[in-house]
Amino acid sequence: QDQLVESGGGSVQDGGSLRLSCVVSGYTISSICIGWFRQAPGREREGVALIDSVGRTTYRGSVQGRFTISRDSAKNTVFLQMDSLKPEDTAMYYCAAQNLQNALCRVGISSLYFEHWGQGTQVTVSS
Repeated sequence: QDQLVESGGGSVQDGGSLRLSCVVSGYTISSICIGWFRQAPGREREGVALIDSVGRTTYRGSVQGRFTISRDSAKNTVFLQMDSLKPEDTAMYYCAAQNLQNALCRVGISSLYFEHWGQGTQVTVSS
């Protein structure tokens, strides 16, 4: 059965760092589109970072240069290293996966394309 389990969220101060992990079971992460979305209260779910099957990455403009997505195929795990965190990064962060063409695996794609989701991990950044 497909399963995505996130961990690594928490509370940090402005400028701090966190590393999120998403352990995947049921399929091989190196063959699919996988990444991170986030949703703050009262706002729509938005893409943060995605990595496609050949390792190309895309990022939301507001996190470019601060966040880094990576994967460990041996552990079937995807990571999101978040540095220089800001209060506006506060949200529930979700790992998502879908078998998509690489041309579609770009931040900006609707979350509706993704069928496989983790339970989410909360990130809170205080000023």
